[in-house]
Amino acid sequence: MSEAIDDAALDALFREARTHNAWIDRETPDELLRRAYDLAKMAPTSANCQPMRVIFVRSEAEKKKLEPCLMEGNREKTMKAPATAIIGYDVEFFEELPRLFPHTDARSWFAGKPKAAETNAFRNGSLQGAYLLLACRAVGLDCGPMSGFDNAKVDEAFFKGTTIKSNFLMNIGYGDPSVLHDRSPRPAFDDFCKIV
Repeated sequence: MSEAIDDAALDALFREARTHNAWIDRETPDELLRRAYDLAKMAPTSANCQPMRVIFVRSEAEKKKLEPCLMEGNREKTMKAPATAIIGYDVEFFEELPRLFPHTDARSWFAGKPKAAETNAFRNGSLQGAYLLLACRAVGLDCGPMSGFDNAKVDEAFFKGTTIKSNFLMNIGYGDPSVLHDRSPRPAFDDFCKIV
């Protein structure tokens, strides 16, 4: 049975955590990115399918490849971020299922069924991207997830010749809290939820 986490952890993951668009000049070690991934991979996906694929863009040369793929409003903050994760999903994730879900022939559920494979890859890859965001926060990093880029250009620049498609981007580092706006409103439970 799981135990509830304490208020400090809830604050770090949700209540006090913010989406950052500006970054302080502080080293963001590769080891923290590895730790975050190693946490995120433990969260559930359908049949342990693990379709998320990530490229952490850090070098100046790779950032320059990414820059023309971005909408104008996302360029400066992304170029200044210590790392930008390209969160992708592999539409042929099922090729790994014999290893990742050896209990049954789960590969046969998706092989030769591109629509089912794409839907499952996108859904579970999106979940994993959210897990990665929370894992980054859990290891003390800040995040700035975003759309606002040309998927086709990103796929051409970073995933050409693969079965991986880009989903969203996430800047990672240590955010500058001095430039944050007030938190936008969040809906109450009864506004958007029902228990039936």
